[in-house]
Amino acid sequence: MKPEKSLDTLNESVQVEQKVGWRKLMAFIGPAYLVSVGYMDPGNWATDLAGGAAFGYQLIWILLLSNLMAILLQSLSARLGIVRRLDLAQVNRETYPPLVNLSLYILAELAIAATDLAEVLGMAIGIKLLTGLPMMYGTLITVTDTFLFLFLQRYGIRKMEAFIILLVATIGFSFFIQLFIAKPDLSQAIKGFIPSKLNPQALYIAVGIIGATVMPHNLYLHSALVQTRKINRNAEGIRKSIFYNFIDSAVALNAAFFVNAAILILAATAFFATGHQQVAKIEDAHALLAPLLGSKMAPILFAVALIAAGQSSTVTGTLAGQIVMEGYLKLRLNPWIRRLITRLVAIIPAVLVIGIMGEERVDALLIFSQVILSLQLGYAVIPLIHFVSDKTTMGEFAINWKIKILAWLVAAVLVYLNGHLVFDFVSNFMSQTNHFVLKFFIVLFVLFFVGLLVYITIYPLINKTIALGETDFHGDNVELDWTQPTPVNRIAIAVDFSISDKKLIKTAIAHAFNLQENPTQPTTEFIFIHVVESATAKYLLDASDDAESRKDQERLNAYVAALQAKGYKAITALGYQSRVKEIVRIVNEKDAQLLVMGAHKHQGWKDYLFGETIESVRHKVTIPVLIVND
Repeated sequence: MKPEKSLDTLNESVQVEQKVGWRKLMAFIGPAYLVSVGYMDPGNWATDLAGGAAFGYQLIWILLLSNLMAILLQSLSARLGIVRRLDLAQVNRETYPPLVNLSLYILAELAIAATDLAEVLGMAIGIKLLTGLPMMYGTLITVTDTFLFLFLQRYGIRKMEAFIILLVATIGFSFFIQLFIAKPDLSQAIKGFIPSKLNPQALYIAVGIIGATVMPHNLYLHSALVQTRKINRNAEGIRKSIFYNFIDSAVALNAAFFVNAAILILAATAFFATGHQQVAKIEDAHALLAPLLGSKMAPILFAVALIAAGQSSTVTGTLAGQIVMEGYLKLRLNPWIRRLITRLVAIIPAVLVIGIMGEERVDALLIFSQVILSLQLGYAVIPLIHFVSDKTTMGEFAINWKIKILAWLVAAVLVYLNGHLVFDFVSNFMSQTNHFVLKFFIVLFVLFFVGLLVYITIYPLINKTIALGETDFHGDNVELDWTQPTPVNRIAIAVDFSISDKKLIKTAIAHAFNLQENPTQPTTEFIFIHVVESATAKYLLDASDDAESRKDQERLNAYVAALQAKGYKAITALGYQSRVKEIVRIVNEKDAQLLVMGAHKHQGWKDYLFGETIESVRHKVTIPVLIVND
């Protein structure tokens, strides 16, 4: 049985093999740009501004290191998706035991929630800076962008990529102009590329920068997005795809590095160099830009770029959430429900912090969200390195020993930095509290996640052969039963007295048994269902005797007479009020074995306007439902 495709509605939707030259390269360009927006979301702004204002150009080398890490890890993620045609969540599910996968899933969802929290807060700040609207209202307004993803997905992956690239260009242009206005000292900025020793405060910001740059959910996302390209599955086609996607990753992530470096350099120039070293809030940065740079345009561009960063990240966060949930849980939700849940999970802590602690704590919450992201990196990076190193599943496309050493070195740096941060946090917490039970649970919590990290590291090494089984959303293979099926003795037909009823009834007859044509089988009985929707019928139900009820009954009787003339049994059943409830009730009362319904081909907003019956009915009945298109 074939594995369920990652992002199945977009999978292999972009044809690349027919294109040549630069057109072929352009056909591959896109996935990394969707990934790159996570590297310039509002969470990055908080850490970059704090780092630039407090330490000047000192942390530029951390940004560069993070960018190089990102290019390496994202290219490995793309390689996994191209070669295996599975995303990281799917490969994790087929490799690790259920409890481990559940833990990895929870960590991935926490990473996505932390990312979305940064998007919510960033957009709320941007709205406030442009309009003056209180941040609480701006936070609630961000719920409305839940449906942007659905709108973009309707037009395909290329339109979605174009929209994201436009937003990325907006961010880059805004900061290019701001740097031109600020006129930074480039000689000092270049010195920032030289590694230097970090004090505890700088280390906290540095880990936040790494967490904001190398994001765990992007590793899941990239391994799925590369599968939107339909490539030749021979060795040459896979090799070219890996090459073009590496170019895509390098260009897109270097663009993200430019944005992050621009934010940090802007903060160092405008704040650190002028003695405003305590500026760590986005709002303070916005307010000081105009007087310090002598330009009213700079703060406006700053706010526009902030909103563009938050809006672009919301699209990729939704895709990542969909990939993680489907890959780990084999659970597929409607995209708008998935998006709404993710957004609400992010909005609740934002609203609580703003409501209880005030707007001044928002930037601290932004930085904290990025540290949370960094703490989860090891749980995504280590399995990824194992999978792309495995020659059994990757074949000739497994990474060589040089890349493998480099990848493990990156993982070790990430785990060390995170471990150092956790150790400092736990030590400070233990020294400040005397609550034994709380201390006990903190220790247990830390031990569990340290044990989980060790387990996912050694499990593939102990379990020499990584599972070759395909990820399947539908459980074990089903043994088919070829015995003669039971005849369909009762077929319910939901009619609406339109011209489509003719096709509906003919289709139902094709599934029926007629005593005159086949004496060995019992004659099928048809149950004609119609729901009366007049105002009187909604209140009086079957006691209604209005003109519409009588006319509907007459039409049902005409259908019955026509079928009886052909040798079939047929009865009528009128329903009242709710179409869904009445159809389900009649089907159950009449013990129907098959339900035939017509599809009217309206979708989207028309479903809300005219009603959407089929989906609701089919989830409430236990018999097969046959849908007939008009």
